[in-house]
Amino acid sequence: MVAVILFGMVLVASFVIVRIGAIAFQLTGLEWSLAKFQALSCFSGTGFTTRESELVTSHPQRRKIATALIILGNAGFVTMIATAASALNPKDVFWARLGESFLPFKIPNFLVIWVNIAVIVVIVYVVYKLFTNNKFLHRLTTLLRTKIIRREIFSRVSFEELLMVTSGYGVTKMEIHKDSSILNKTLAESDLRKNDITVLAISRGDSTIANPPADAKILLGDELISFGNLEKMRDNI
Repeated sequence: MVAVILFGMVLVASFVIVRIGAIAFQLTGLEWSLAKFQALSCFSGTGFTTRESELVTSHPQRRKIATALIILGNAGFVTMIATAASALNPKDVFWARLGESFLPFKIPNFLVIWVNIAVIVVIVYVVYKLFTNNKFLHRLTTLLRTKIIRREIFSRVSFEELLMVTSGYGVTKMEIHKDSSILNKTLAESDLRKNDITVLAISRGDSTIANPPADAKILLGDELISFGNLEKMRDNI
């Protein structure tokens, strides 16, 4: 039973480590969906394409993050395989000892093995459902991101580096005029994110709203400091 519990702990730790890796990649300037994919790729050792790997290997901090994920991923998989194999050993499992101590008959070895397999399947299913739940993931991500930022583990991304991420993208300031299609809409209603545009800040008079929330309203005269596809930014204002 100890092996089964250890298997579950390693499985949970693996999901948390991948999420930490994704947050770490994002804090170095990678887009969130790409950061999640790269973290999973490094941890599992699969799906690491040449073009995307260059965004990681060309950046010192990302290389460190990728190295840690690869090492932890290999260690995690080895540990899970070892604990799963141990859990399927009928001589060392909880159910066999329970039968010997409290039951008038000995539980057959084949039945003990199937019980442990069922327990492992249940653990995998529960952990998978937990870490694919949007509310839980949002809370976990927020908590981990806050702790990482407070520790100041990662440095800020330079403006030049941000522009070099990919061609056709950049940071620009867009002024909202009376004929703007997104005037008096919230950021969520403007569909800017769907058009590959991320609003970094809203400059309004003498004040600036950094990292504005989705319900922030876009007013006449606002200047949106945004990162995204330059062509789409021209078409959506």
